[in-house]
Amino acid sequence: MNQSSQLIRSRFKFPFVCGLLLFVVGLVTCSPPSDVTVQETMAASVQQGPQPAGDMSFSAQPFVAVARQAKAAVINISSVKKSARRGEQGPLPFFDDPFFRRFFGEEFQGQVPTPREQREQGLGSGVIVTTDGYIVTNNHVVEGADELTVSLPDKRTFKAKIIGTDPKTDVAVIKIDASNLSVLPWGDARQLEVGEMVLAIGNPFGLSQTVTMGIISAVGRANMGIVDYEDFIQTDAAINPGNSGGALVNLRGELIGINTAIFTQSGGYMGIGFAIPSNMAKSVMESLIKHGKVVRGWIGVSIQEITQDLAKEFGTPDTQGALVADVMDDSPASKAKLSRGDIVTAFNGTTLRDPAQLRALVAETAPGTTVTLSILRDKKPHDVTVTIGELPKDLAKISRRDNGSSKGNHALTGITVENVNNQSERFGRSKARSGVVVTDIEADSHAERAGLRTGDVIHEINRKPVKDVRDFERITNQLSPNSPVLLLLSRGNATIFLSVNAEH
Repeated sequence: MNQSSQLIRSRFKFPFVCGLLLFVVGLVTCSPPSDVTVQETMAASVQQGPQPAGDMSFSAQPFVAVARQAKAAVINISSVKKSARRGEQGPLPFFDDPFFRRFFGEEFQGQVPTPREQREQGLGSGVIVTTDGYIVTNNHVVEGADELTVSLPDKRTFKAKIIGTDPKTDVAVIKIDASNLSVLPWGDARQLEVGEMVLAIGNPFGLSQTVTMGIISAVGRANMGIVDYEDFIQTDAAINPGNSGGALVNLRGELIGINTAIFTQSGGYMGIGFAIPSNMAKSVMESLIKHGKVVRGWIGVSIQEITQDLAKEFGTPDTQGALVADVMDDSPASKAKLSRGDIVTAFNGTTLRDPAQLRALVAETAPGTTVTLSILRDKKPHDVTVTIGELPKDLAKISRRDNGSSKGNHALTGITVENVNNQSERFGRSKARSGVVVTDIEADSHAERAGLRTGDVIHEINRKPVKDVRDFERITNQLSPNSPVLLLLSRGNATIFLSVNAEH
């Protein structure tokens, strides 16, 4: 990826769009085939030769039926975010003081300028998944919104409320008060194969009920830097700003993905779009509805990619799977006797491509579930039974997607920390007894520009002690967006102060 390329989420914002260029193409549409596959139908169409004008060939019927069914369940989401215009300040606190008004006069108070309200509007898409109004969309479509309006295909509009959001997967669930709604059935994204034909339905550039066609270009895309848990479906079906939260469906009319982001050099469609797999989206949705938060599975291992050299050393025929680099004490993996050097090749019968897939599968498995891991140990295959635990709460991430503060981005936005006791040995901090270790820093964040490094152990924030992640979260939640932050940290054998400015 060169510097001019970028990954963007396909939410559409009015203030930044100068114009639209519409391409008119021949519509190829289709009725779910019964005993005849779409590929067979298309082959038959080719053999039949050109069809008379106005006559819809049999090969088009499946697409028409799928598109009609899917369009009825894909809705438009309009969001409004209110904020004061940058640089404009409200009245000073003492303007409301009775003594001040008596000294300067009551009429002076009315002359104090008040900040103007700025309304930022955005458009996105969503998919109705229950007849009583639950809708799945992207977190970035509804994030920070003060008002949400849902427009149905039949032109009815409803105010929507947010049920829950999960920035780690970019999934959100909203609800409208309606009944007898059209829904899309869930499909199994794990059964997808590269080359399958799919339809993408959404509202690009505010053009509602737009259907585009393509194929599955790849599955299991990870390490894209879009969200924390990545297992994306890649498709060449046209996805543009405004498609975010829309449906990716197969030719059986099943929801197999939630359209999320595009790779682009121009800001528009370039043939590479990404969707959250239906299995992940459904798991997150159910957890948000049931618990009001996402309860993730956990087994307590550190895993890494298998290179060609590592494959030779550990006797595996290829680089698929995940290499266990460490096992946490008293974790589900430890109780199941997993060991360093084990190569996990399958999760409950699902062959693993890479560590990201294992991480995603574990995360979406309910705690308490017993699963079977197929492993390679000392070049010999074994099966290990593991009871999934719940992901511990001793991990904090302050990111631009979920900054942990109602006040917006602050000086420490963009860093990830963990309790020093869990990660100290990995970063050479075995002597540290308290604090939080910095495990990740977002590029070009305030902290990175100030010189904070991965492996630094933070002991104080603004002279307040930080013993663990709970202290870190409590203090950072109180930080002001524009205020500098003074850190006391240890780096190697040195203890230093570091000032992090939150300049705009």
